[in-house]
Amino acid sequence: MQLNNSAIIKIKNLRLRTYIGINEDEIKNKQDIIINAKIHYCAQDAAQTDDMAKALNYRTITKKIITLVEQNRFSLLEKLTADVLSIAAEHASVSYAEVEVDKPFALRFADSVSLTLSIAK
Repeated sequence: MQLNNSAIIKIKNLRLRTYIGINEDEIKNKQDIIINAKIHYCAQDAAQTDDMAKALNYRTITKKIITLVEQNRFSLLEKLTADVLSIAAEHASVSYAEVEVDKPFALRFADSVSLTLSIAK
């Protein structure tokens, strides 16, 4: 059976807390963020061999994202999103990555504010 080489890993609603913002309250207190990522990569070898060494390990990627977010401070949603995108796209087999970061209740009367960045390699 011939498979399509392209696979998409989706990390959905990764809920973390970090320091994000420029207001005094945001600088002093951690806030909730929600991360969604889509990572396109060639999965042909992994699908044919059932060998983890030939797959893109989403657990490793998620752990790196958690460490980045929880151990740093960010003024801008743009910087946080770009740093997460860098992790999502760092593996050589990744052909495209997209990251959306939501900041719930950032604006009065809105559920959240989000920013999306992507990269094609």
